[in-house]
Amino acid sequence: MNPAEGTSPSEPGAADEFPAVAPQLRELRRRASLTLEAASRAAGLSPAHLSRLETGRRQPSLPMLLALARIYGTTVSELLGETVAERDAIVRAADMEPTGAGGWTYWQAGAPGRGMQALRVHVPYDSQGDIVRVHPGEEWLYVLQGRLRLRLGDSAHVLAPGDSAHFDSFTPHRIAAADRGGAELLFVHTLLQSPTAALCLGLATGHPTSGETT
Repeated sequence: MNPAEGTSPSEPGAADEFPAVAPQLRELRRRASLTLEAASRAAGLSPAHLSRLETGRRQPSLPMLLALARIYGTTVSELLGETVAERDAIVRAADMEPTGAGGWTYWQAGAPGRGMQALRVHVPYDSQGDIVRVHPGEEWLYVLQGRLRLRLGDSAHVLAPGDSAHFDSFTPHRIAAADRGGAELLFVHTLLQSPTAALCLGLATGHPTSGETT
């Protein structure tokens, strides 16, 4: 099974956590003029798995949402069907609603419709640490609390609070909490505004991708 696809089907009612995701995924793919096969290859998923996401029969993880957001040139907020009346430069703490995906919890820390997306993320211990992510773009992360295990290619690192990392997302990478209390981090990634460019870059890698933050 492709690592990006997860290990088990959704539990009954799991899709209710993301009520707007299924129709949004389909609409954004069609808006990008991508076939199911082309989009699934770029995301490192099988066409059948992406179809199940689009019909609400499987729950997406945060890395999947991040990967699809990059491919469609949009944000996780839009994939979740969230709308913002105005694109304000300021994001207040009281307006940051937590969202769970694939065991991780994240808060939108930036405005939608930008060329990059900023998130505050809680990474639980023993969650998704075996997923290798490979995708176009750049990522920057900063550890707020706990310790984070970061593997970049063949090198392994343990980041403590105050440490940061900035890397090319084409470098195979894994992210995991090093301590049982989990890790809190700030995470910024670039959004590819051209889905065609994402396909040209992504299809040649041959690597499975789950997309994330992260």
